[in-house]
Amino acid sequence: MGFGPLIITGFFMLVGWIVSSRLKNKFKKYSEIHLTKDLTGAEIARLMLADNGIADVQVISVEGQLTDHYNPANKTVNLSHDVYHGRNAAATAVAAHECGHAVQHAKAYSWLEFRSAMVPVQNISAKVINFVFLGMMFGAYFLGGIFSYDLALMVIIGCYGVFALFALVTLPVEFDASKRALAWIETRGIVTRQEHDMAKDALNSAAMTYVVAAIGAVTMLLYYVMIFLGRRD
Repeated sequence: MGFGPLIITGFFMLVGWIVSSRLKNKFKKYSEIHLTKDLTGAEIARLMLADNGIADVQVISVEGQLTDHYNPANKTVNLSHDVYHGRNAAATAVAAHECGHAVQHAKAYSWLEFRSAMVPVQNISAKVINFVFLGMMFGAYFLGGIFSYDLALMVIIGCYGVFALFALVTLPVEFDASKRALAWIETRGIVTRQEHDMAKDALNSAAMTYVVAAIGAVTMLLYYVMIFLGRRD
């Protein structure tokens, strides 16, 4: 299979690093602009949850930077320290976005349910593909003794198919959460027009990380599909 996977992986790692760096710079910039309403990210989150009639979700602080997430398993909105205590446009955007996922969960948003159902399959696929790649490192003897090269390719394609589908399903989930967040903070009058634009810009930058991940996953899938089809000619 040559150096194709390494080149593709390296390329998307570079693009991902560039997008991540831009995201961090924007969040740093918008974190320095104090909110007119003077609300912390935690207060924003609790207010948005209350406005949507959600009383069984906790808002908690977690370690790390940009580690913010919603956990549907234990119904918690997890905000990093800077977001939890922050009184700025960046903290507002992130807190409202994560609450957007909580609203999706409460309303049984189909794409979120589909993605949640895919998590176990994604985890199993990751273990399987690691096993296959490890086996291929031992060469033809291993493959010949257990499964053929073509079968190994089909397993790899199946796993990358799962990865690509998961990455693609993540896109509507993330974009919808941001849409719900921005609509709420505007309707609720949480931010000024300028602060709303900054929050929107921050969330759009965050969304790009998921877009890059999805393109990378689809590219890897197509790469192995082409290798498999090439062997069939």
